[in-house]
Amino acid sequence: MNKKRELIILPKATQSQLTKFLPQLENEGIKTVYLDPKKNAKSKLQTIFPSNNANHIVLEREIKAKPKGKKVGRKFQVLSNSDIEDILSVAKKGLDFVIVEVKDWKIIPLENIIAKLHKINTKIFAMAKTPEEVRKMFSILEVGVDGVIFSTSSINEVREAMVYLGTRSFEMKPAKIIEIKEVGDGERVCVDTASMLHKGEGMLIGSRSNFLFLVHNESVGSSFTSPRPFRVNAGAVHCYTLSPDGTTNYLSEVETGSEVLILNSKGTARRATVGRSKIERRPMLMIKASANGEIGGIIAQDAETIRFVKPNGSLVSVTHLKKGDTVMVHAKPATGRHFGMEVSDEYILEK
Repeated sequence: MNKKRELIILPKATQSQLTKFLPQLENEGIKTVYLDPKKNAKSKLQTIFPSNNANHIVLEREIKAKPKGKKVGRKFQVLSNSDIEDILSVAKKGLDFVIVEVKDWKIIPLENIIAKLHKINTKIFAMAKTPEEVRKMFSILEVGVDGVIFSTSSINEVREAMVYLGTRSFEMKPAKIIEIKEVGDGERVCVDTASMLHKGEGMLIGSRSNFLFLVHNESVGSSFTSPRPFRVNAGAVHCYTLSPDGTTNYLSEVETGSEVLILNSKGTARRATVGRSKIERRPMLMIKASANGEIGGIIAQDAETIRFVKPNGSLVSVTHLKKGDTVMVHAKPATGRHFGMEVSDEYILEK
């Protein structure tokens, strides 16, 4: 489904907190906030609000003439099927969008609304209070709603929700291989996801949280192995991987029900649920690379099925990797971490 969907943020913040929060939202790619335009004067973000000065006006009652250059909609609370019929009736009168707030029953009412409204041009915006609710709203009937208005004051929750939306991205860079070394046996982690992974996709893995290699999935078979398009043979137990909420986890912590980030070579991220994690003892390779002055490493299983992604999108097995080769990584200046959460002003040196 190529439907364009949008995450709209309703900031739970004071005016002084908005000064910091709104630029953060812009940096994360958020386009619209549910906010009084008077509080958004210094931002380029679009607004949706019960105000004629908003880009998207939430009407308090029906109007005969639509303001020029504006989108208009109504907010509805859904308690019964009759409320759904009211939404359809009002939407047909020319609303550009409807905002739907459901209480105890969330899935069934929204399924019914989507089924009734998806053939007309009225967009459906749902309300959400957690990243998990955001994910649920976007996946209902596979079609999902057109947008979710997410009430939050946490930029990490925004990042997590954008992963569920499939619009969060990470900067990927080419890194030059500078060292390859056999390091004997060690415990490596195979991550089997509950999703099918595609060619070009993998997980970000590394021995340092600020330098992560794109380790490809096993969707590519060979004359000796069958494809496993749900598996990433990720690396040694000590390696980091990124979670949808922006925190890091050690691979040893990944288990059934965990959520991991799946990325392609352009850095576009989506989430996947882990179905199984397998830790087994295998011969290992230490691989180091350099990108823009940063040096990072990974310890991975010494086997042909473990592959990195090159800048041109082709794959290279760790057993065929050579000094001077370039592979895709996510690298940035080092920062401290406290239980997986980034601490921006803490000094750290990892070797």
